[in-house]
Amino acid sequence: MPKIKIDGIEVNCPEYWTILDAAKFIGINIPTLCYHEGLSMWGGCRLCIVEIGKDKNTKMVSSCTFPVQEGLYIRTASKKVIKSRKMILELLIAQNPTAKVLQDLASKIGLNKIRFKPKWETCIYCGLCIRMCEEQMMAKAIGFVNRGNKLKITTPFDKNSEDCQRCGGCMYICPACTIRCDGAHPESVLCNGCYNILQPTCLDVYDNYACWMGLKGECGICVTTSTNQKINEKREI
Repeated sequence: MPKIKIDGIEVNCPEYWTILDAAKFIGINIPTLCYHEGLSMWGGCRLCIVEIGKDKNTKMVSSCTFPVQEGLYIRTASKKVIKSRKMILELLIAQNPTAKVLQDLASKIGLNKIRFKPKWETCIYCGLCIRMCEEQMMAKAIGFVNRGNKLKITTPFDKNSEDCQRCGGCMYICPACTIRCDGAHPESVLCNGCYNILQPTCLDVYDNYACWMGLKGECGICVTTSTNQKINEKREI
């Protein structure tokens, strides 16, 4: 069994596991969007990215598709990772600001600004509905059409599909179908209605979320500890 180190914790993993599987096994939360346990892996949204490698030889990979390997060193919440996730989430919210799932993720990750012009579309192209229709409902009634800014999800030739069972599976799994609390026509792009006022502080001190007092980065212990250490050092001098 490959042995990996994830956020400083050594784990022996089955060879068929991904980084996301290993993180879930030891209780480390990695945000996901296009991932679902009952569907095939896709890695399209990139929200679950992590940093692998050490020192300058690091790279970003999607944890839901990257298989575990012997000696793999992983950081799930470094400055680089958090910055990248916030950028990805900014783009997704600019695409579809009305999705409650995205707004909740923004509040949880500490995103409080959208720098891109909102498109107010009703789809974020995560592909969950397509995989649900094909893999769970055995219908394969919808799929991606076109590319680039013309990309969309529809039935063949935009006509009513005889393969569609009207089961509602696509709507059930769609993250864009859950409207944010202030309705389908909100005044602001970003809600932050559930924004946590206890801002993550570990990144400012350790270049990585390092707190084990509940949810990572939410307790403020790292800054308090660092401040006390500096005070004590000055007193000793």
